[in-house]
Amino acid sequence: MSKIEDFLTASQEQQIVEAIKTAEKNTSGEIRVHIEKNTEKPPMERALEVFYSLKMDTTKLRNGVLLYIAVESKKLAIIGDEGINNKVPEDFWETEKELMLSHFAKGEFEKGIELAIIKVGEKLKDFFPYQSNDTNELSNEISKG
Repeated sequence: MSKIEDFLTASQEQQIVEAIKTAEKNTSGEIRVHIEKNTEKPPMERALEVFYSLKMDTTKLRNGVLLYIAVESKKLAIIGDEGINNKVPEDFWETEKELMLSHFAKGEFEKGIELAIIKVGEKLKDFFPYQSNDTNELSNEISKG
């Protein structure tokens, strides 16, 4: 990966936000993407810190999912709250992480993130279908550290 400024263009970031909105139309689950320059910590440990700092553990059904990326450290993690973790197959997050990495290796950062969002959204839809009274509990914007 390259520098954080070169990672995604503004229009690519907007495409990712749109992918989140689309994925969330079919589920009560919440998806966030967090991008930062680097981390010295193991990616899952840092992702967990970000997860809590973004208050992703406060959704009613505990079904938030975070895609965490440290650009210059070349680290990423996908973490789900206990509501979704208790339902997805054991290797689910690893599978989505590998999907992202396969595209990242080709410099297709936006595509890797978008495809992972779509897959996560499909899984959330299976376990947490959209409810007519559903509200968007968390921002769809990409957070940055």
